[in-house]
Amino acid sequence: MESSAPVLQLTGIDKQFSGVAALRGVSLRLRAGEIHALMGQNGAGKSTLIKVLTGVHAADSGEMVLSGQPIRPASPIEAQKMGISTVYQEVNLCPNLSVAENILAGRYPRRGLRIDWAAVNREARTLLARLDVDIDVSRLLSSYSVAVQQMVAIARALGLSSKVLILDEPTSSLDDDEVQSLFAVLRRLRGEGMAILFVTHFLNQVYAVSDRITVLRNGAWVGEWPTRELGPQALISAMVGRELAAQATGPAQLPAIDEAAGNELEAEGLGQHGQLQPVDLRVRKGEVVGLAGLLGSGRTELARLIFGLAKPDCGALRIDGVAVDLAGPADAVRHGLALCPEERKTDGIVADLSLRENIALALQARRGVRNAMTRAEQTALAERFVKALGIKTASVDTPIGLLSGGNQQKALLARWLATEPRLLILDEPTRGIDVAAKQEIMDEILRLARGGMAVLFISSEMNEVVRVSHRIVVLRERRKVGELPAGTSEDAVYDLIAAEA
Repeated sequence: MESSAPVLQLTGIDKQFSGVAALRGVSLRLRAGEIHALMGQNGAGKSTLIKVLTGVHAADSGEMVLSGQPIRPASPIEAQKMGISTVYQEVNLCPNLSVAENILAGRYPRRGLRIDWAAVNREARTLLARLDVDIDVSRLLSSYSVAVQQMVAIARALGLSSKVLILDEPTSSLDDDEVQSLFAVLRRLRGEGMAILFVTHFLNQVYAVSDRITVLRNGAWVGEWPTRELGPQALISAMVGRELAAQATGPAQLPAIDEAAGNELEAEGLGQHGQLQPVDLRVRKGEVVGLAGLLGSGRTELARLIFGLAKPDCGALRIDGVAVDLAGPADAVRHGLALCPEERKTDGIVADLSLRENIALALQARRGVRNAMTRAEQTALAERFVKALGIKTASVDTPIGLLSGGNQQKALLARWLATEPRLLILDEPTRGIDVAAKQEIMDEILRLARGGMAVLFISSEMNEVVRVSHRIVVLRERRKVGELPAGTSEDAVYDLIAAEA
């Protein structure tokens, strides 16, 4: 692997937007039969580099060479024709078409002037078989899980005879078994000689599957290393700097709780048929309660019941000791609850609106249409939280869709902090963001608790849950199986989950 010539080589890639450098002299080398991890913070330039590579943006300067020939794709379709395919976190296929139609789109076998549908289905099954996937290719793509849809996208890349496969955050929505299935496919493709670029924020996955690592920071190339020569601590240091790297792995100093403090929120036997077995939960003022469990354990379902997004059919909910029957999210907000949702792109941000407008949304909804915020009030509010949370933006009037994932997440947090809630529910607040942004979110959670706010914290990354929680409520198969105290190890949480299996 060390001596093989790169299939794809990028040298000195520069890209600016409105005079701001997004990429500065970036290099990348992908070899046949290798899985190459591209690492860096949000805003490091990973997404921009992929967009340059796939023809979404044109590089201002620099050189791209594929199989010894200079290339400059003008569009993603042109990049595909050259042999460069991309599978995104949110699968970029047509859910209203069948699996087979998606795999063969644009190159259907024909019999005369008619599409040969039998051949379409047959070829789709053959390509999926290379990935060890056996499904009904005539069914709509939307009827399958995200994991299967990603396999369909990879099968499409195989059908295009791709030389380079780019996977952009492919595991963010997958459970552990699905991740392992994906990795088995990647190893198989590596064995067939494909060059694979793997973009992820999960450090353990980098070491599980990659052969080589390239790190970007602030739009610049930091270095390239064989994975075996770059340990996790060194990788974090390369991505974010040594001081933050030490903070990210050190123990958190939890704020003290007033044991006499009452419950800000208490759920007793709260449940919904088919979604969540009855759960007891309490969160005190200044307390961070972690919800731990595997994918599908019921964490998000519990958050939705508490915030009024779903209607419980059993149990009771009390806020500050008073029983409430929430009519919906607006009612929850009036009672001092706030929810940062799991899917920030679909349920959180309004991508076409400015950062200022996004931050002001919840407070404006709480004030009502007759008490509209002026633009000056919105600007003052947004600028206060930009400074407080370290949101990186050229202006509060920048469309939020142009910000990095970590800064979008901070903006959502700002939106709800503006309402001054008594209880903040954070559902996967660090999903899909880099190590530095995760550290900042963790620090902010502890700061809020120190100020007296109650926090319900949901995360799939168990190290985060055990690091910042005063108590950990463990769920499995949509039911509560126990509670654990602060200082609990990750192994103890997993043992509790497994004990109920």
